[in-house]
Amino acid sequence: MNPVRDDYATASGSRCAICGAEITGRADKQWCSTTCRQRAWRAARAIPTTPTVTVRADTVYACPACDTRYIGEQRCPECNLWCRRLGPGGPCPHCYEAVAVDDIVPAERSATRPPVPPIQEPAPRTGPEPVMTVTA
Repeated sequence: MNPVRDDYATASGSRCAICGAEITGRADKQWCSTTCRQRAWRAARAIPTTPTVTVRADTVYACPACDTRYIGEQRCPECNLWCRRLGPGGPCPHCYEAVAVDDIVPAERSATRPPVPPIQEPAPRTGPEPVMTVTA
């Protein structure tokens, strides 16, 4: 038999991607056993250990009960309540309190809420209607 077409002859030398053992059998096998195949499937579908949504350190939050502001902290440690998001900001350079950009810049000039341009109606047409001619 031609060794190129013989799956068992061309399988020698390949290694399992999980444990590194030599694979015997068919040439298109990727794993040496059912155990390694299951480990590869579970590893590909594993739940990530790190959170996918990260809290930005430059976001200012305010507690709804005590009105204390926090930078990058979503829960008030004193009241144990979820804080309200005020937007981007940081510490004040003079007093080091949390200041949101919307507190400094007026809302119509804020970078977080750009002004919406008004909708303009199209200008009415003037002049005669175009005539369509068909030539055969």
